[in-house]
Amino acid sequence: MSNDKGKNDTQPRCRVYLLTPPAISLDRFGDDLARALDGGDVACMQLRLKDAPDDDVRRACETLMPIAIARDVAFLVNDRPDLAHEMGADGCHVGQDDMPYRQARALMGPEAIVGVTCHASRHLAMTAADAGADYVAFGAFYDTATKTPKDRAEPEILEWWSGLMEIPCVAIGGINAANAAPLVAAGADFICVSAGIWSAPEGPAAAVAALNEAIDRAGSSC
Repeated sequence: MSNDKGKNDTQPRCRVYLLTPPAISLDRFGDDLARALDGGDVACMQLRLKDAPDDDVRRACETLMPIAIARDVAFLVNDRPDLAHEMGADGCHVGQDDMPYRQARALMGPEAIVGVTCHASRHLAMTAADAGADYVAFGAFYDTATKTPKDRAEPEILEWWSGLMEIPCVAIGGINAANAAPLVAAGADFICVSAGIWSAPEGPAAAVAALNEAIDRAGSSC
């Protein structure tokens, strides 16, 4: 999971971080995922199946991980480092109410990606970075129907982080092609999107293309 694609002399290009819906139908979602990933640059995807049985998560990994791997897209599992490790995922993402970072890292190993939710807290972000997290995630920045956010983050936290730390930051929460620009301009390394892709009326491929266009426009104006 890198944000150096399209790197220039000043700042690496912000990239798309794709989040699955909280519930999916594997019969159809594999095709949707393939179309989304073929729509434009995507750095990584996170399987986020809230409260799903373990076997459902396993089946989703078996179905979706090869689609991501074939396109050089990192595959992460939300909440469950144990299943991420078991299924051979590239990494995992943990929230503040999930397995602690250090336990997740011990389970996943030193080479895996482990990211941490930090809401709108500078303290949580610094703590995660000091512990060795591969990225910190801030949000929600906008209203989102995907989950009920605990905090509302402002772009200033991205500016603060990008000016201080080399560890990448992810912006999440209600983001789409129409509202991503301020977060890119503020210094987000990755834009994490779910409903902005899967619920887009133009379809997932066109939505990914539009988000990449928005990222490029915002980046060129910085």
